Amino acid sequence: MSLLAVPGAAAARSVPEGYTDNVFAGKPEQLQNVCNYVLEKGFIPKELVAVEVNWFYGNLGIDDMYFQLESVETIAQHIMALYAAKLLAYIKNENVLDINLERETEDGAVYIHTSRPGVSDITGPAHERKIDAKYLDAISKSVAYRLESYRSTGTVSSSLSTQLRCYFVRRVNYVKADPTAAEEGDIKLVSDKSFLEKATPNTIEIYQKFIQQVLIRNGPVAEVYDVPNSREKRVVIGLRQRSTQTFFSALSDLYHFYDLYSTRKYVEQFSNGVTIISLYLNQLPNSKAPPIEVSVFQVVREASLVYCLPTTPLQSFFQTGKLSVQEAIYGHVGWIFAQHFLNRLGNEYSSLSTILDNSNVVHMEVLQKMKKRLRSDTFTREYILDIIKLYPDLIKLCYINFAMVHYINPAASKLKPSISYQRMQTTQVLTDEELLDKIKKTVSNNHEYMIFESYVTFNKHVLKTNFYQPTKVALSFRMDPTFLPSIEYPQKVFGMFFIIGSEFRGFHLRFADVARGGIRIVRSRNKEAYSINLRSLFDENYNLAATQQRKNKDIPEGGSKGTILLDIEQQDKMRVAFEKYVDAVLDLLIVGQSPGIKEKIVDMYGKNEILFFGPDEGTADFMDWASQHARTRGFPFWKAFTTGKSQSIGGIPHDTFGMTTRSVHQYVLGIFRKFGTKEEEVTKLQTGGPDGDLGSNEIKISKDKTIAIVDGSGVLYDPEGIHRDELERLATKRVMISNFDTSKLGPKGFRVLVDETNVKLPDGTVVESGLKFRNEFHLDPLSSATLFVPCGGRPEAVDLSNVHTLLNEDGTPRFKFIVEGANLFFTQEARLRLEKAGAIIYKDASANKGGVTSSSLEVLAALAFTDEEFKEHMQVHDGRETPRFYAEYIKNVHAFIEKNAELEFEAIWREYERNGGKKPRSVISDELSFAIINLHDELQTTTLWDNVPLRTIVLQEAFPKLLQEQVGIETLMKRVPESYVKAIFGSYLASRFVYKYGVNPSQFAFFEYMAPYFDKARN
Repeated sequence: MSLLAVPGAAAARSVPEGYTDNVFAGKPEQLQNVCNYVLEKGFIPKELVAVEVNWFYGNLGIDDMYFQLESVETIAQHIMALYAAKLLAYIKNENVLDINLERETEDGAVYIHTSRPGVSDITGPAHERKIDAKYLDAISKSVAYRLESYRSTGTVSSSLSTQLRCYFVRRVNYVKADPTAAEEGDIKLVSDKSFLEKATPNTIEIYQKFIQQVLIRNGPVAEVYDVPNSREKRVVIGLRQRSTQTFFSALSDLYHFYDLYSTRKYVEQFSNGVTIISLYLNQLPNSKAPPIEVSVFQVVREASLVYCLPTTPLQSFFQTGKLSVQEAIYGHVGWIFAQHFLNRLGNEYSSLSTILDNSNVVHMEVLQKMKKRLRSDTFTREYILDIIKLYPDLIKLCYINFAMVHYINPAASKLKPSISYQRMQTTQVLTDEELLDKIKKTVSNNHEYMIFESYVTFNKHVLKTNFYQPTKVALSFRMDPTFLPSIEYPQKVFGMFFIIGSEFRGFHLRFADVARGGIRIVRSRNKEAYSINLRSLFDENYNLAATQQRKNKDIPEGGSKGTILLDIEQQDKMRVAFEKYVDAVLDLLIVGQSPGIKEKIVDMYGKNEILFFGPDEGTADFMDWASQHARTRGFPFWKAFTTGKSQSIGGIPHDTFGMTTRSVHQYVLGIFRKFGTKEEEVTKLQTGGPDGDLGSNEIKISKDKTIAIVDGSGVLYDPEGIHRDELERLATKRVMISNFDTSKLGPKGFRVLVDETNVKLPDGTVVESGLKFRNEFHLDPLSSATLFVPCGGRPEAVDLSNVHTLLNEDGTPRFKFIVEGANLFFTQEARLRLEKAGAIIYKDASANKGGVTSSSLEVLAALAFTDEEFKEHMQVHDGRETPRFYAEYIKNVHAFIEKNAELEFEAIWREYERNGGKKPRSVISDELSFAIINLHDELQTTTLWDNVPLRTIVLQEAFPKLLQEQVGIETLMKRVPESYVKAIFGSYLASRFVYKYGVNPSQFAFFEYMAPYFDKARN
């Protein structure tokens, strides 16, 4: 959450000057020394030296800080450079100068350049961009820089109107560089020493308040102050360090757009992680813009929009006034939307997909390859951007079409109409049909039309957005997903969120109103990997959520998934991106009630939504924060907002209690039981190492002979079986195989790490690249084993293009049994090919559901208890005895996971035998899932729920007995949201029925199944 005070709601405060003037006592003496130096060099005629030096010192109006920092030699060189520029301007008959002086050292920098007030020079030296990149954005705990910038009050000469702008960047020297939690709110301890010397008491008081606000919020805090005896306005903005990029320079573009210029600018750093910016703004003479009070109001209101996306590929249109900041950022959002959703497959693909046989593996392989090629080749993001840049006027029209729905006219409130609203009133507003017609008449070809048509599609399907919230940290859009083509996305998505921040883009998809799933961060090793991840992001999210939907069949929540793709230059910003993603989604879940901070937005959806987030790749350590942040934001279901939290705030960590592994291993044991196989005699390949949740617990719970483990650090292999005690040591410490004691490998064993090259294996084979060897080891014949349990790895690691490598020369599978712990490791087509060859596969949607079951019961406990009860029964604190309820509840969860896994395993096995082995288990697994989900949905529309005695009997079976004993069934039904209780009712009946009667029951089966319940209800 962030705070951004809006001027207009209240008058700007009047404050005395913010900083004491810089006064350099040694200036007269220095001036004489500079004169002597310039005379000695002889570049400027002797009779002009005094005139030039005196003008530089007295009439130009450069701040004394410059003279205090620079040496005699540097100042003299700058004076001579200025004189040379004047000569050049005279020769060219120009009345402006082009001066660019700079000096950089380890302790800071000085930049001086000619500057036109109120103008962003897109062809100039871009000093502010450089300052952002080199000093302000690159801040760290050990190195930080403060900035002072001044516009000269005079001109370079009596005949030229050119002014100079100076930037002084200095390394900070904190009073206390590493403050404690108790000290971080004290400005006297966390400030730079020179700031405390220069700042007035009033500024210190203002900054103290800003620090306190920034420390408890996520986004920018801003306020406007009047400068006494002038119309100048002082804008103060506070934010967390490293929470955005190029923000300082982007602010200049923002106020320039409104005909404002700055006389002074300051950037202060504090050792508690806070940055505060002060801008002293004036209006250009003879400006036609609204009064400065209104313009500054707009700057402050749009500061958080700039904070969300400081720079975009459309920045130049904003800098030159062709697009407003809203229009440019909207254009950027539309560009990203088009990258993911422009329909690239066409009618030919649709026709071909209906002709081909979807049960024929070869047909599906051809179709998949065509799909990937069409998506990557037809509309590249560069091509889309080039087209968008050709038609800025179309962006304006599309933006107005969007804004007329989602922008609330502030005239209806106490605020005056903003410049944005006034501008909207002067632009032609077109209906969707008129806009499409205008696009068709403007563009040159069908490709260009399709690109701008996607903007209209975007507009029509945004149900609500935080785009116009006064404060925000990233942009979020709740989308109506009906625009998704069914040919590509056959399973209907219930809800979709689209989120864009300065470090990332992301999605959240769910297949039911009540749904839950993990939030995954996608990182990229290089630009090529980023390009691949970007193209596949939405499809990966969709497939993960669809898998989750099938996996969640026997629990109340449907499937959902969130993905966060880090921009290629922001790979170290995982936490920043996650926090922004969560806060932006909460903007659309919580009704705003704070004018100027979080206001009500236009809601075309019109229903309350509850989202449940869980841990996934890269986010396990952030669940505690998300839960507590939701509580701070006032989200009523904060206790249940995230699962996988630490025990101290009521979570049930999957890794601590081996929840996911418990389900996966039940399938492994089920296979061994059916075949009469002893686990100790089975060889196994495992991807996902001892550092991960699933990998570490798989090692701890199993008793097999593991011959190979592949993890993030490399490959560990021993055909005689890897030393189990050493493996368990790594699993207990949760470290990678790079920490394995290689002296415990057999004579044929080896370890190859990803950063190694030209490694000779015991059989004489030379591995040229450890990274390539790791990525492809599961495809190498060396990995052959009786059992393969993927516990980690990228989605679609095995697909139709490489599945043949998992077969022996005689066509038999290299792995007899495969139990998928990792999500989407195999494509469905690859599974079918392997099953046809004789492999026994239990897919992810069946095997990997222990974690989701545990999380579901964690959510239920959070919804069932009051805050005080939750604290007493579900929170485990270090040094204190574990609550009795919590310890017993964990046992209940384990039993629930094992029972569900056993029921599904037996149902799939039974269905396979009933079909005589003709139908693959991978298909049966999906059919079971869909049968349960469809029956669950049908039950929501029947009158069974209205039968209160029946409802109570079913829920007495479905609710955990321990929870009923603690709270009572009636209290449970009152406290837990009705939508969630109905989901429990439906999922329990549907799953138990399908597990017992199969996917094609007789027409009397459900009556037979429900008869005992009706008998109990009547009695």
